[in-house]
Amino acid sequence: MREHYDVLVAGAGPAGLAAAQAAASHGARVGLLDAQPRAGGQVWRHDVRLPAVRAARQAIDTLQGVELLARHSVVAVESSALRVETSQDSRLLSYGALVLATGARELLLPFPGWTLPGVTGAGGLQALAKQGWPVAGKRVVIAGSGPLLLAAADTLRKHGAQVLGIFEQASADAVRSFAWQLRQWPARAWQAAGLRLRLAGVPYRFGSFVRKAVGDDAVRGVEIETPGGVQHIACDLLAVGYGLVPHTELASLLGCALDDTDTHPHVQVDALLRTSVAKIHAAGESCGIGGLAVARIEGAMAGHVATGDIASANSLMPQRDRARRFGALLARHFALDPRLHTLADDQTPICRCEDVRLGALASFGDARAAKLATRCGMGACQGRICGTALAELGRFPRSGARPPIFPARLATLAGLATLSSDDA
Repeated sequence: MREHYDVLVAGAGPAGLAAAQAAASHGARVGLLDAQPRAGGQVWRHDVRLPAVRAARQAIDTLQGVELLARHSVVAVESSALRVETSQDSRLLSYGALVLATGARELLLPFPGWTLPGVTGAGGLQALAKQGWPVAGKRVVIAGSGPLLLAAADTLRKHGAQVLGIFEQASADAVRSFAWQLRQWPARAWQAAGLRLRLAGVPYRFGSFVRKAVGDDAVRGVEIETPGGVQHIACDLLAVGYGLVPHTELASLLGCALDDTDTHPHVQVDALLRTSVAKIHAAGESCGIGGLAVARIEGAMAGHVATGDIASANSLMPQRDRARRFGALLARHFALDPRLHTLADDQTPICRCEDVRLGALASFGDARAAKLATRCGMGACQGRICGTALAELGRFPRSGARPPIFPARLATLAGLATLSSDDA
Protein backbone atom coordinates (compact mmCIF):
# COMPACT_ATOMS: atom_id res chain seq x y z
CA MET A 1 0.00 0.00 0.00
CA ARG A 2 1.28 3.45 -0.90
CA GLU A 3 0.11 6.86 0.28
CA HIS A 4 1.42 10.15 -1.08
CA TYR A 5 1.66 13.41 0.86
CA ASP A 6 2.65 16.86 -0.29
CA VAL A 7 4.50 17.19 3.00
CA LEU A 8 5.38 14.27 5.24
CA VAL A 9 6.61 15.02 8.78
CA ALA A 10 8.58 12.39 10.68
CA GLY A 11 8.10 12.84 14.42
CA ALA A 12 5.03 14.14 16.26
CA GLY A 13 6.76 16.02 19.07
CA PRO A 14 6.64 19.82 19.42
CA ALA A 15 8.74 20.39 16.26
CA GLY A 16 6.72 17.95 14.18
CA LEU A 17 3.39 19.31 15.36
CA ALA A 18 4.45 22.85 14.48
CA ALA A 19 5.78 21.77 11.08
CA ALA A 20 2.63 19.84 10.20
CA GLN A 21 0.33 22.70 11.19
CA ALA A 22 2.39 25.28 9.28
CA ALA A 23 2.42 23.14 6.14
CA ALA A 24 -1.30 22.39 6.40
CA SER A 25 -2.06 26.11 6.69
CA HIS A 26 -0.99 26.42 3.03
CA GLY A 27 -3.46 23.78 1.87
CA ALA A 28 -0.94 20.97 1.51
CA ARG A 29 -1.84 17.35 2.16
CA VAL A 30 0.20 16.65 5.29
CA GLY A 31 1.00 13.37 7.00
CA LEU A 32 2.43 13.39 10.52
CA LEU A 33 3.90 10.04 11.51
CA ASP A 34 5.16 8.78 14.85
CA ALA A 35 5.87 5.38 16.40
CA GLN A 36 3.92 6.29 19.54
CA PRO A 37 0.15 5.89 19.89
CA ARG A 38 -0.33 9.61 20.61
CA ALA A 39 1.21 12.85 19.42
CA GLY A 40 3.42 14.85 21.76
CA GLY A 41 6.82 13.25 21.54
CA GLN A 42 8.95 12.75 24.64
CA VAL A 43 8.57 16.23 26.11
CA TRP A 44 4.78 16.20 25.75
CA ARG A 45 4.28 12.49 26.38
CA HIS A 46 0.73 11.59 27.43
CA ASP A 47 0.38 11.20 31.19
CA VAL A 48 -2.14 8.56 32.27
CA ARG A 49 -2.81 10.32 35.57
CA LEU A 50 -2.18 14.04 35.11
CA PRO A 51 -3.65 16.51 32.62
CA ALA A 52 -1.49 17.67 29.74
CA VAL A 53 0.28 21.01 29.99
CA ARG A 54 -1.60 23.83 28.31
CA ALA A 55 0.85 24.26 25.42
CA ALA A 56 0.73 20.56 24.58
CA ARG A 57 -3.05 20.43 24.75
CA GLN A 58 -3.36 23.44 22.46
CA ALA A 59 -0.84 22.15 19.92
CA ILE A 60 -2.46 18.71 19.73
CA ASP A 61 -6.13 19.63 20.03
CA THR A 62 -5.97 22.45 17.48
CA LEU A 63 -4.15 20.39 14.84
CA GLN A 64 -6.21 20.77 11.67
CA GLY A 65 -5.86 19.50 8.12
CA VAL A 66 -3.22 16.95 9.15
CA GLU A 67 -3.42 13.16 8.98
CA LEU A 68 -1.93 11.81 12.19
CA LEU A 69 -0.24 8.50 11.43
CA ALA A 70 0.24 7.07 14.91
CA ARG A 71 2.04 3.76 15.54
CA HIS A 72 3.91 4.18 12.25
CA SER A 73 7.55 3.16 12.71
CA VAL A 74 10.06 3.96 9.96
CA VAL A 75 11.91 0.81 8.91
CA ALA A 76 13.79 1.80 5.76
CA VAL A 77 14.21 4.44 3.09
CA GLU A 78 13.18 3.99 -0.52
CA SER A 79 13.12 6.37 -3.49
CA SER A 80 11.35 9.55 -2.23
CA ALA A 81 9.45 7.40 0.24
CA LEU A 82 9.65 5.92 3.70
CA ARG A 83 8.86 2.28 4.36
CA VAL A 84 6.90 2.19 7.62
CA GLU A 85 5.57 -0.62 9.74
CA THR A 86 2.22 -0.41 11.49
CA SER A 87 0.57 -2.85 13.87
CA GLN A 88 -1.14 -4.49 10.88
CA ASP A 89 1.13 -4.19 7.86
CA SER A 90 3.95 -2.44 6.04
CA ARG A 91 3.39 0.44 3.65
CA LEU A 92 5.13 3.13 1.65
CA LEU A 93 4.65 6.82 2.43
CA SER A 94 5.87 8.95 -0.45
CA TYR A 95 6.26 12.70 -0.28
CA GLY A 96 6.86 15.89 -2.18
CA ALA A 97 8.77 17.31 0.79
CA LEU A 98 9.91 15.69 4.00
CA VAL A 99 10.46 17.34 7.41
CA LEU A 100 12.63 15.47 9.89
CA ALA A 101 11.52 16.25 13.43
CA THR A 102 13.01 13.15 15.00
CA GLY A 103 14.02 14.78 18.29
CA ALA A 104 16.64 13.45 20.68
CA ARG A 105 17.35 10.70 23.16
CA GLU A 106 18.88 10.72 26.61
CA LEU A 107 22.63 10.38 27.07
CA LEU A 108 23.41 7.55 29.48
CA LEU A 109 26.96 6.98 30.71
CA PRO A 110 28.19 3.72 32.24
CA PHE A 111 29.19 3.33 35.86
CA PRO A 112 29.39 0.23 38.09
CA GLY A 113 25.85 -0.98 38.71
CA TRP A 114 24.18 1.05 35.95
CA THR A 115 22.48 -2.07 34.53
CA LEU A 116 20.83 -3.08 37.81
CA PRO A 117 17.01 -3.26 37.72
CA GLY A 118 15.68 0.03 39.03
CA VAL A 119 18.39 2.15 37.38
CA THR A 120 17.07 4.23 34.48
CA GLY A 121 17.64 7.50 32.71
CA ALA A 122 16.17 10.60 34.35
CA GLY A 123 13.92 11.24 31.38
CA GLY A 124 13.33 7.50 31.12
CA LEU A 125 11.89 7.27 34.61
CA GLN A 126 9.80 10.36 33.98
CA ALA A 127 8.35 8.69 30.87
CA LEU A 128 7.69 5.44 32.75
CA ALA A 129 5.82 7.32 35.48
CA LYS A 130 3.67 9.09 32.89
CA GLN A 131 2.83 5.73 31.35
CA GLY A 132 1.61 4.36 34.67
CA TRP A 133 4.68 2.61 36.07
CA PRO A 134 4.18 2.56 39.87
CA VAL A 135 6.51 5.00 41.63
CA ALA A 136 4.26 6.08 44.49
CA GLY A 137 6.09 5.69 47.79
CA LYS A 138 9.37 4.74 46.11
CA ARG A 139 12.58 6.35 47.33
CA VAL A 140 14.17 7.94 44.25
CA VAL A 141 17.59 9.49 43.68
CA ILE A 142 17.93 11.68 40.59
CA ALA A 143 21.36 12.55 39.19
CA GLY A 144 23.08 13.73 36.04
CA SER A 145 23.03 17.13 34.42
CA GLY A 146 20.76 19.86 33.16
CA PRO A 147 17.22 21.17 33.74
CA LEU A 148 15.71 17.80 32.80
CA LEU A 149 16.61 16.62 36.30
CA LEU A 150 14.24 19.18 37.85
CA ALA A 151 11.45 18.36 35.40
CA ALA A 152 11.83 14.64 36.11
CA ALA A 153 11.81 15.22 39.87
CA ASP A 154 8.67 17.35 39.60
CA THR A 155 6.84 14.66 37.60
CA LEU A 156 7.91 11.90 39.99
CA ARG A 157 6.77 13.83 43.05
CA LYS A 158 3.41 14.47 41.41
CA HIS A 159 3.12 10.70 40.96
CA GLY A 160 3.82 10.10 44.62
CA ALA A 161 7.53 9.27 44.63
CA GLN A 162 9.77 10.33 47.52
CA VAL A 163 12.62 12.21 45.84
CA LEU A 164 15.61 11.92 48.17
CA GLY A 165 17.81 14.34 46.28
CA ILE A 166 18.83 15.85 42.94
CA PHE A 167 22.55 15.60 42.23
CA GLU A 168 23.83 17.91 39.49
CA GLN A 169 27.32 17.26 38.17
CA ALA A 170 27.87 20.90 37.14
CA SER A 171 29.51 23.10 39.74
CA ALA A 172 27.60 25.53 41.93
CA ASP A 173 29.32 28.45 40.18
CA ALA A 174 28.29 27.16 36.75
CA VAL A 175 24.65 26.72 37.80
CA ARG A 176 24.53 30.14 39.49
CA SER A 177 25.96 31.76 36.37
CA PHE A 178 23.36 29.97 34.25
CA ALA A 179 20.55 31.08 36.58
CA TRP A 180 21.75 34.69 36.47
CA GLN A 181 21.71 34.74 32.67
CA LEU A 182 18.16 33.41 32.59
CA ARG A 183 17.05 37.02 33.07
CA GLN A 184 17.43 37.28 29.28
CA TRP A 185 14.66 34.67 28.95
CA PRO A 186 12.02 35.70 31.53
CA ALA A 187 9.61 32.87 30.66
CA ARG A 188 12.28 30.27 31.32
CA ALA A 189 13.33 32.04 34.52
CA TRP A 190 9.75 31.85 35.81
CA GLN A 191 9.54 28.19 34.77
CA ALA A 192 12.75 27.37 36.64
CA ALA A 193 11.55 29.30 39.70
CA GLY A 194 8.27 27.42 39.65
CA LEU A 195 10.05 24.07 39.53
CA ARG A 196 12.30 24.97 42.45
CA LEU A 197 9.29 26.14 44.45
CA ARG A 198 7.41 22.89 43.84
CA LEU A 199 10.55 20.95 44.78
CA ALA A 200 11.05 22.84 48.03
CA GLY A 201 12.52 20.50 50.61
CA VAL A 202 14.28 18.27 48.06
CA PRO A 203 18.07 18.56 48.39
CA TYR A 204 19.65 19.98 45.21
CA ARG A 205 23.40 19.41 45.25
CA PHE A 206 25.98 20.68 42.76
CA GLY A 207 29.34 19.25 41.75
CA SER A 208 27.96 15.81 42.61
CA PHE A 209 27.59 12.64 40.56
CA VAL A 210 26.85 8.93 40.90
CA ARG A 211 29.96 6.79 41.34
CA LYS A 212 28.27 3.45 41.80
CA ALA A 213 24.88 1.79 42.18
CA VAL A 214 24.77 -1.08 44.64
CA GLY A 215 22.42 -4.02 44.98
CA ASP A 216 22.00 -7.67 44.10
CA ASP A 217 18.79 -8.38 42.21
CA ALA A 218 17.90 -4.65 42.05
CA VAL A 219 19.34 -1.30 43.05
CA ARG A 220 19.39 -0.85 46.83
CA GLY A 221 21.58 2.20 47.18
CA VAL A 222 23.96 4.60 45.52
CA GLU A 223 27.37 6.14 46.11
CA ILE A 224 27.47 9.85 45.31
CA GLU A 225 30.69 11.80 44.82
CA THR A 226 30.16 15.26 46.34
CA PRO A 227 32.50 18.20 47.03
CA GLY A 228 32.43 17.10 50.69
CA GLY A 229 33.22 13.45 50.06
CA VAL A 230 31.35 10.27 49.19
CA GLN A 231 27.72 10.08 50.28
CA HIS A 232 25.83 6.76 50.59
CA ILE A 233 22.07 6.81 50.07
CA ALA A 234 19.66 3.87 50.29
CA CYS A 235 17.04 4.04 47.53
CA ASP A 236 14.54 2.03 45.52
CA LEU A 237 15.06 3.74 42.16
CA LEU A 238 17.97 5.63 40.60
CA ALA A 239 17.50 7.92 37.60
CA VAL A 240 20.63 9.25 35.90
CA GLY A 241 20.71 11.30 32.70
CA TYR A 242 23.43 13.49 31.20
CA GLY A 243 21.46 15.58 28.76
CA LEU A 244 20.33 14.75 25.23
CA VAL A 245 21.84 13.74 21.90
CA PRO A 246 20.14 14.22 18.50
CA HIS A 247 18.40 11.40 16.67
CA THR A 248 20.13 11.34 13.26
CA GLU A 249 19.60 7.76 12.07
CA LEU A 250 16.82 8.55 9.59
CA ALA A 251 18.66 11.60 8.25
CA SER A 252 21.76 9.47 7.75
CA LEU A 253 19.85 6.81 5.81
CA LEU A 254 18.37 9.52 3.60
CA GLY A 255 21.87 10.74 2.75
CA CYS A 256 21.62 14.05 4.61
CA ALA A 257 24.97 15.50 5.67
CA LEU A 258 25.70 15.48 9.37
CA ASP A 259 27.70 18.06 11.28
CA ASP A 260 30.18 15.98 13.24
CA THR A 261 32.25 18.77 14.75
CA ASP A 262 30.84 17.78 18.14
CA THR A 263 31.02 14.35 19.80
CA HIS A 264 27.39 13.67 18.90
CA PRO A 265 26.55 14.65 15.30
CA HIS A 266 23.46 16.59 14.30
CA VAL A 267 21.76 17.18 10.96
CA GLN A 268 23.42 19.89 8.92
CA VAL A 269 20.97 22.52 7.69
CA ASP A 270 21.12 25.98 6.14
CA ALA A 271 19.46 29.08 7.59
CA LEU A 272 16.09 27.92 6.26
CA LEU A 273 16.49 24.41 7.70
CA ARG A 274 17.11 22.73 4.35
CA THR A 275 19.36 19.68 4.52
CA SER A 276 21.94 18.69 1.92
CA VAL A 277 19.27 16.59 0.16
CA ALA A 278 16.69 18.42 -1.95
CA LYS A 279 13.16 18.57 -0.53
CA ILE A 280 14.26 17.29 2.88
CA HIS A 281 14.18 19.66 5.85
CA ALA A 282 15.02 19.21 9.53
CA ALA A 283 13.93 21.00 12.67
CA GLY A 284 14.40 20.96 16.42
CA GLU A 285 16.72 18.73 18.39
CA SER A 286 17.86 16.74 15.35
CA CYS A 287 19.63 19.95 14.27
CA GLY A 288 21.33 20.31 17.66
CA ILE A 289 19.95 20.36 21.18
CA GLY A 290 18.10 23.62 21.76
CA GLY A 291 15.01 22.96 23.85
CA LEU A 292 11.26 23.22 23.46
CA ALA A 293 11.11 26.80 22.16
CA VAL A 294 13.64 26.06 19.42
CA ALA A 295 11.73 22.95 18.40
CA ARG A 296 8.43 24.79 18.01
CA ILE A 297 9.89 27.74 16.11
CA GLU A 298 12.04 25.64 13.78
CA GLY A 299 9.15 23.26 13.20
CA ALA A 300 6.99 26.12 11.98
CA MET A 301 9.83 27.42 9.82
CA ALA A 302 10.40 24.01 8.22
CA GLY A 303 6.67 23.57 7.53
CA HIS A 304 6.54 26.92 5.76
CA VAL A 305 9.68 26.27 3.71
CA ALA A 306 8.45 22.80 2.73
CA THR A 307 5.44 24.45 1.07
CA GLY A 308 7.46 27.25 -0.52
CA ASP A 309 6.55 30.07 1.88
CA ILE A 310 10.04 31.47 2.48
CA ALA A 311 8.75 34.83 3.72
CA SER A 312 6.95 33.31 6.71
CA ALA A 313 10.03 31.28 7.59
CA ASN A 314 12.26 34.34 7.35
CA SER A 315 9.99 36.24 9.73
CA LEU A 316 10.65 33.60 12.42
CA MET A 317 14.43 33.70 12.13
CA PRO A 318 15.05 36.31 14.87
CA GLN A 319 13.01 34.26 17.35
CA ARG A 320 14.82 31.09 16.33
CA ASP A 321 18.27 32.68 16.68
CA ARG A 322 17.43 33.96 20.16
CA ALA A 323 16.10 30.58 21.23
CA ARG A 324 19.20 28.84 19.87
CA ARG A 325 21.36 31.07 22.05
CA PHE A 326 19.63 29.56 25.06
CA GLY A 327 20.66 26.09 23.88
CA ALA A 328 24.27 27.24 23.60
CA LEU A 329 24.04 28.62 27.14
CA LEU A 330 22.88 25.23 28.41
CA ALA A 331 25.71 23.39 26.68
CA ARG A 332 28.32 25.77 28.08
CA HIS A 333 27.20 25.78 31.71
CA PHE A 334 26.32 22.10 31.95
CA ALA A 335 29.40 20.72 30.18
CA LEU A 336 30.22 17.27 31.56
CA ASP A 337 32.92 16.77 34.17
CA PRO A 338 35.77 14.65 32.66
CA ARG A 339 35.62 12.40 35.73
CA LEU A 340 32.35 10.99 34.43
CA HIS A 341 34.31 9.37 31.60
CA THR A 342 36.42 7.35 34.02
CA LEU A 343 33.74 5.76 36.21
CA ALA A 344 33.32 2.51 34.26
CA ASP A 345 35.95 -0.17 34.80
CA ASP A 346 36.78 -3.18 32.61
CA GLN A 347 34.06 -5.26 34.28
CA THR A 348 31.32 -2.69 33.73
CA PRO A 349 28.78 -3.79 31.08
CA ILE A 350 28.84 -1.32 28.19
CA CYS A 351 26.37 -3.03 25.83
CA ARG A 352 23.25 -3.84 27.83
CA CYS A 353 21.60 -5.79 25.02
CA GLU A 354 24.48 -8.21 24.37
CA ASP A 355 26.10 -8.09 27.83
CA VAL A 356 29.48 -6.91 26.55
CA ARG A 357 31.84 -5.48 29.16
CA LEU A 358 33.99 -2.43 28.58
CA GLY A 359 37.23 -4.39 28.96
CA ALA A 360 36.26 -6.63 26.03
CA LEU A 361 36.60 -3.65 23.66
CA ALA A 362 40.12 -2.64 24.65
CA SER A 363 41.87 -4.25 21.66
CA PHE A 364 39.62 -2.81 18.94
CA GLY A 365 40.31 0.38 17.02
CA ASP A 366 36.83 1.03 15.65
CA ALA A 367 33.19 0.24 16.34
CA ARG A 368 32.80 -2.09 13.35
CA ALA A 369 35.64 -4.39 14.42
CA ALA A 370 34.32 -4.42 17.98
CA LYS A 371 30.82 -5.26 16.76
CA LEU A 372 31.97 -8.15 14.57
CA ALA A 373 33.95 -9.75 17.39
CA THR A 374 31.79 -9.01 20.44
CA ARG A 375 28.28 -8.19 19.10
CA CYS A 376 28.47 -4.84 20.89
CA GLY A 377 25.76 -2.67 19.38
CA MET A 378 23.86 -5.53 17.72
CA GLY A 379 20.99 -5.68 20.21
CA ALA A 380 17.49 -4.26 20.10
CA CYS A 381 18.63 -0.66 20.60
CA GLN A 382 21.02 -0.97 17.62
CA GLY A 383 23.83 0.74 19.50
CA ARG A 384 21.86 3.80 20.49
CA ILE A 385 22.85 3.37 24.15
CA CYS A 386 26.30 1.81 23.99
CA GLY A 387 27.37 3.49 20.75
CA THR A 388 26.49 6.92 22.07
CA ALA A 389 28.17 6.20 25.40
CA LEU A 390 31.35 4.94 23.71
CA ALA A 391 31.46 8.08 21.57
CA GLU A 392 31.12 10.24 24.69
CA LEU A 393 33.89 8.24 26.39
CA GLY A 394 36.16 8.85 23.40
CA ARG A 395 36.45 5.16 22.48
CA PHE A 396 34.77 5.02 19.05
CA PRO A 397 32.96 7.70 17.04
CA ARG A 398 29.25 7.05 16.55
CA SER A 399 28.90 4.88 13.43
CA GLY A 400 26.33 5.43 10.69
CA ALA A 401 22.84 3.94 10.66
CA ARG A 402 21.76 0.86 8.75
CA PRO A 403 18.23 -0.35 8.09
CA PRO A 404 16.06 -1.32 9.83
CA ILE A 405 16.14 1.82 11.95
CA PHE A 406 14.07 0.08 14.63
CA PRO A 407 13.33 -3.62 15.18
CA ALA A 408 10.77 -4.84 12.64
CA ARG A 409 8.77 -7.96 11.90
CA LEU A 410 10.41 -10.57 9.69
CA ALA A 411 7.52 -10.23 7.23
CA THR A 412 8.32 -6.54 6.85
CA LEU A 413 12.02 -7.17 6.31
CA ALA A 414 11.38 -9.99 3.87
CA GLY A 415 9.14 -7.76 1.81
CA LEU A 416 11.44 -4.77 1.48
CA ALA A 417 12.84 -5.85 -1.87
CA THR A 418 9.50 -6.92 -3.34
CA LEU A 419 7.27 -4.15 -2.00
CA SER A 420 9.23 -1.19 -3.33
CA SER A 421 7.07 -0.99 -6.45
CA ASP A 422 3.77 -0.87 -4.55
CA ASP A 423 1.42 1.59 -6.16
CA ALA A 424 -1.86 0.75 -4.53
